Amino acid sequence: MEADWEIEIGDGAPVIDACWEGFVDLRQDPERAVELPETKELMALAHALASLNGPSSPVWTSKCDVWRPEAFDADELDAPAEAAKFAVACYIDLLPVSDRPWLVPGQATDCCRKLCERFHTLRRRCCRADLVVRRAYIVPGRGALGITAYFTACGPAIEDARSALASALAIFVEALLHEDAASTLQW
Repeated sequence: MEADWEIEIGDGAPVIDACWEGFVDLRQDPERAVELPETKELMALAHALASLNGPSSPVWTSKCDVWRPEAFDADELDAPAEAAKFAVACYIDLLPVSDRPWLVPGQATDCCRKLCERFHTLRRRCCRADLVVRRAYIVPGRGALGITAYFTACGPAIEDARSALASALAIFVEALLHEDAASTLQW
């Protein structure tokens, strides 16, 4: 699976704001993920959000979205030309659980680097993950770091693209939640 990571923490860079109006705290009831309008477009996103906000997760989510990219690079998704007809993308803002915040970039980038190494070992075409370390505001006035995880997938039909995206999300969730992976990632 194609994957890469980067850091965007400079002035003017986007931030993760967990205090935004309309925030639904799925940590209290992860199954409410199916109620989010974004999950109507991609049910696999609801499953990913429920898992990522579950009691055994090292992270929680603050925001997500799903869209159909107008343009995409098939090479970046390791997609053959015949599979590069339709694309679907989503993002999930991830924050570490409160007792283990990322306060310095090295903590978050280490996780991103190790996740990308894991993804590169998987033989999954037509999808990719891009992990972006960002400044995050979890409580007003107190900053930390978070990760925005972007996923893009394509296919010869829109349903194929959705299926590839669902697979990418499942791989990501497994990498984050699997006991061996969680300890290896040093959350």
